[in-house]
Amino acid sequence: MADTSFDIIIIGSGPGGYVTAIRAAQLGFKTAIVERSFLGGICSNWGCIPTKALLRSAEIYHYMQHAKDYGLSADNVKFDMPAVIKRSRGVAGRMNTGVGFLMKKNKISVIWGEAFIDAPGKITVKTSSVEAPKGSLGPGTYQAKHIIVATGARPRVLPGLEPDKKLVWTYFEAMNPDRMPKSLLVVGSGAIGIEFASFYRTMGAAVTVVEVLPQILPVEDAEIAALARKQFEKQGMTIMSGAKVAKLDKKADSVVATIDDGKGKTQTIEVERVIAAVGVVGNIENLGLEKLGVKTDRGTIVIDGMCRTNVPGIYAIGDVAGPPMLAHKAEHEGVICVEAIKGLHPHAMDKQLIPGCTYCFPQIASVGLTEQAAKDKKIDIRVGRFPFIGNGKAVALGEDQGLAKVIFDKKTGQLLGAHLVGPEVTELIQGFVVAMNLETTEEELFHTIFPHPTLSETMKEAVLDAYGRVLNM
Repeated sequence: MADTSFDIIIIGSGPGGYVTAIRAAQLGFKTAIVERSFLGGICSNWGCIPTKALLRSAEIYHYMQHAKDYGLSADNVKFDMPAVIKRSRGVAGRMNTGVGFLMKKNKISVIWGEAFIDAPGKITVKTSSVEAPKGSLGPGTYQAKHIIVATGARPRVLPGLEPDKKLVWTYFEAMNPDRMPKSLLVVGSGAIGIEFASFYRTMGAAVTVVEVLPQILPVEDAEIAALARKQFEKQGMTIMSGAKVAKLDKKADSVVATIDDGKGKTQTIEVERVIAAVGVVGNIENLGLEKLGVKTDRGTIVIDGMCRTNVPGIYAIGDVAGPPMLAHKAEHEGVICVEAIKGLHPHAMDKQLIPGCTYCFPQIASVGLTEQAAKDKKIDIRVGRFPFIGNGKAVALGEDQGLAKVIFDKKTGQLLGAHLVGPEVTELIQGFVVAMNLETTEEELFHTIFPHPTLSETMKEAVLDAYGRVLNM
């Protein structure tokens, strides 16, 4: 007879859920994870990982088109969109298989189906419409002293922008198009919107981005966002900020969008496809949360620093527990959650230390306070900047457009924030994340040796610039 009683049951197998399950198993908990669609969740199957596979194809296509810039020749460069999509789906498939392997390795039971929390300590699992993987447990009633909700989020839908999977896409359809559109409207300029805008523009589509706020990439430092915008527009992207899509009129194989420019004027553009990228909302429905009195706020579950809800024995992590809605935030919350259950006294998450990355061209990465946020807090600051055009490695790569920017507390020397735009900055940002976690001061960064020639030298030069000591500019 199959086990029905566990120490911890996690609902959802995305990055937050499966990492939480692994850490729980490491700590000696008898652990199960409930999934209804695909192991690895949205991130591994339809989000973080397969989108990076698409962007990698676009990056290589870009380099092939510019081969002569590197003294090379590549004639008649073309792309095969079905093959590009096939590669992306293959990458997703590998990740899905990998999560299944990790569950078996760590002796974590996989329960396949739709979970409903009947009461603290008890869930009912109903049959899923998706075929269960071999070896998983099926529908039934299960018990666990601790239930962790890790159900993630889904695309937000605004009135008038409802996706129809043909003409108006969410990121699901954008990742698996029936054909390459010649023209595209992207509504929203957050990370998801800009990544898809960058991919399709690089692949040759005419792309228009509409953002309701004055600044694209609204969570980023204004100076960094402005530099990114300049590069996007240089690539041929049309960007309209402080504007909104007032209406979509669908035709047989195109959409006519009426755009309010925010200044009292409207214009219409006709595009083949529209991507609605106006954010996500937590998957809090049909879990029994209302019946149990679990507190929610604006579509997400309210938690404390140890990921506990207001109902004992029920916890939440990741996107369903609120912003920032990032896979690495979900993973870290899951570790905090189970370590707290074990009694290990972990530190609550400091959201100022969560890095954010956007994998467009050029890349954007940041951690901590923006310059404006620091000013709003009335902090006396020092700001340092270093352009990639002064970096030898960037010049050698042929990618010298970018900027490293750092913000220090003038009084204490504390690094408050770091913001980067340029080549491979999504890899570079972790250096600043580590520095901030270690409470590194400017003096310690002055005496840190950075290898030459590397892009990372821009980071040290920006620090030096904040204190009037920049060397290579």
